[in-house]
This record gives sequence, C-alpha cells and structure tokens, in this order.
Amino acid sequence: MTPVTEAVTPSASTTLDSLTPLLRAWLPRQRWFAGKGRPVTGFTPVAVTQLLPRGGRLDLFHVLLRVHQPPESAHPGDCYQLLIGAREALPPRLAPALIGHVTRGPLAGRTVYDALYDRRPAEVLLEALRTRARVGGLRFERDPRQEIRPHLVARMLAAEQSNSSVVYGDTFILKLFRRVVPGVNPDLELPQALAREGCPRVPAPTAWLRAELAEQPYVLAVLQPFVSGAADGWELALRELAKGEDFTAEARALGRATAEVHTALARALPTVTLGRAQLGPMVDGMTERLTAAVQAVPALGPYERGLRSAYTALAELAAGGRTWTAQRIHGDLHLGQCLRAPSGDWSLIDFEGEPARPPAERRLPQPTVRDIAGMLRSFDYAACSVSSAPARWAHDCRAAYCSGYAEVSGRDPRTDPVLLRAFETDKAVYEVVYEARHRPDWLPVPLSAIRRLAVSDPH
Repeated sequence: MTPVTEAVTPSASTTLDSLTPLLRAWLPRQRWFAGKGRPVTGFTPVAVTQLLPRGGRLDLFHVLLRVHQPPESAHPGDCYQLLIGAREALPPRLAPALIGHVTRGPLAGRTVYDALYDRRPAEVLLEALRTRARVGGLRFERDPRQEIRPHLVARMLAAEQSNSSVVYGDTFILKLFRRVVPGVNPDLELPQALAREGCPRVPAPTAWLRAELAEQPYVLAVLQPFVSGAADGWELALRELAKGEDFTAEARALGRATAEVHTALARALPTVTLGRAQLGPMVDGMTERLTAAVQAVPALGPYERGLRSAYTALAELAAGGRTWTAQRIHGDLHLGQCLRAPSGDWSLIDFEGEPARPPAERRLPQPTVRDIAGMLRSFDYAACSVSSAPARWAHDCRAAYCSGYAEVSGRDPRTDPVLLRAFETDKAVYEVVYEARHRPDWLPVPLSAIRRLAVSDPH
C-alpha cells in the first residue's frame, strides 16, 4: 500500500495523548529504554508519520517521541523511535509486543503494539527502502548500486540491546536505533567509509532511513547484508571454553581483522597527532572517572593510588615529548561486536560507539588502543563466565589477539605498555561501576583486572 504521511497535527497529538498512559507503563520496561529508575513525567511528539492508510485492519505509525524525566531542567528529554501498530486484537504470536488496549481517542477499542515484531509492518519498512520512498519527513534511501529483492520475509531478532534488529530472508538485517539524536551516526558513517576503502571486514550499508526535522538530520536505521550462519564472537568463545577447546587461533584472526579495519579507517578519514596538549584533557577525564568510581564503589578504594599511577605515567610520557596518533575507531569493541562467518572470516559490526556518550564525543579521533583494550577485557569476561576455563585461557587469547593485530598493522599494542595500561584501566573502572549498579554478581570480574592493573607492571 502507498504510505500516508501525517505531521504532528491536532489529530496526531490526540492519538498520542490517548496512548500516554500505556506508553508511560510500557516504555520503562523495554531493554533499550535509557531512563530506567526515573519516573516518566510526560511526552512531547517530535514527529508522527502514518505509514498505512487509516481504517484498515492494521494502522501503522512511525513515531519520534521525546520522553521527559526528572531532572528536566538539566536535560530536554531523550527522543525515542517507535513503530506502533494498532489492530482490533493481537494474535498470540504478537503477545510479547503488546503495549496495551486503547480506551479513548481515534484508536479507541483497538490494541496497540510494537509493530517491529509483526512481519507485515516490518516488510513495509523494507519496501520503502527498496523504492527509496519519501514519507513526510522520513527519507528512505538506498545505495543505487545495491539491489533489494521484494517480498523478503521479516523476522525480528529476539536478543535486543540498545537497539532493535529485523532480519529479512537471511539476506539483510535492519538495525533500528531506539534512542535517536540529531547529527551524523557513526554506525552509518564508518561502514560507508570502510566500503569506499574496499574493506571486507564490515558489511557495507545497503540502505538507511533518515529524518529531516527542523533542519536537523536524524539517522534512524541502517540496512546491511546479513551474514547467514555467522557465529557471534561472545557465544563462540563461550562454546569453545565449555568444550575445553583452544581459542587462540580465532583470537589471532580477530586481531588481524581489527587491524584491517583500523588501517582502512586511517586511510578513509583524517588522523591527528596527540601530544601533551591533547593528552592532558584525556588523562584528566580518566582521572575524574576514577574519582567518581571510587565514591560510587568503595571496593575500588584500596586500589585508587595504583590505578591513578596508570594515568600519571601516561601524562609523564606526554610531558617528555612523546606523541601518539589518533583516528576514528570502533568505539565499543568486544567479542559480542564480532561475527565469524562459516568461511572462518571475522566481521566487525555495530559502529555506533558507547550509546551513553554524546555523539560528538563518539566521533572524536581516539588512539586505536582504546578498541584493543575493550577486546582484551572481553577475553577476561569470557574466561570468568565458564567455571571450567583453563587458568591461562584469557592470557593466551590476549597475547594471540595482539600478535594477530601486529601481523597486519606492524605495531604490537604490547610494545606501548603505558598507553595500553591506561586505556585498559579506564575500561575496567567503567566496568566496576556498571556491574556494581546493574549486575553485582559480576563485580568480581572487573575487580580481578583492577588488582592486576593497579601495579606498575600489570603483565
């Protein structure tokens, strides 16, 4: 059907008003909702787009909704992307998608739900991308060199993180961003740059969804080829650990893949030199995060002095004239952001960076060791997740990963131990705070790394 557009008109506002009680209860329960622990005080519609004609068996709305939570004076509210469907009744297969039953307004008597779970609404999005549709402020865009076959069957992936993903016929995967901000999104920008460089380690974007709102661009979704039969790096590592299998060959190959991506990004986008003036604010930020972490997690207290020495050692090198190169990086690299195809080739995915960081910060050039530190910490986490893990499993994987990285880049991260220690310490401190707040049972994992990193020669 031809999509129908609806701006934030009085009727659209009335529709959303009638959904407010339902959304107020439903949103905080979603895995991707970032404002957990704070009450929802209200909503402001940013844009409402009707994607199917009204009056049929299915109503379909694309909604950008600003959610207000205290302290409102310090933050205008996060903007979330929703695909809301309305039916007379939901079939049992859509029970997990239920938002609620509407009692007033234009949708009174209907049941509203998260339409990404539903095959037909998800296929409406793919068809719009295939035909490069323009619907209201939505811009469905596609690389003209890539084709999208019609009538691919959609299925939503069950494992949700900070975003939602739909697979189409084992051919494409659509990543729909839930919390959206204006500006360039690295999860589109960096894969496009890598595609221009011919880097095979990252699936090239096939299509994407943007919105132009008040002269501000938003990237809302990205469609990429689906690596059929691929194994998630985290799940693969846990399986091999459980079987007692060696993982060093995979770790070495993953190191090579990481270096290929870093090398291609350095060719595609500008690099900068970091000296004393640039390292100062970076070290200050690490130190401030440590101070806040010690206040939040008293278990860090005995190690604070040793951890701080990791940062002062880096500052001293910079004061002595040492410089480093910074470039665009992945920004949130770990085993779960890597896929191994049945051929054995590794791919890196999810270049959005850490969702909690502001977009401008995520796009700043960084030393590549920040990505490397994230992966090294991931090996530690995997080893601690399996009780039967050999004592040296993480150590051997870390070494193999660094060796593989050096084979491609010509630079072994271990030859710059001060820089590596500082970034691994910063990552472990972040992990301690996260686990203390969200998964206290996991706190011993980063604390074991903290004890190692607090000494001047952690290796």
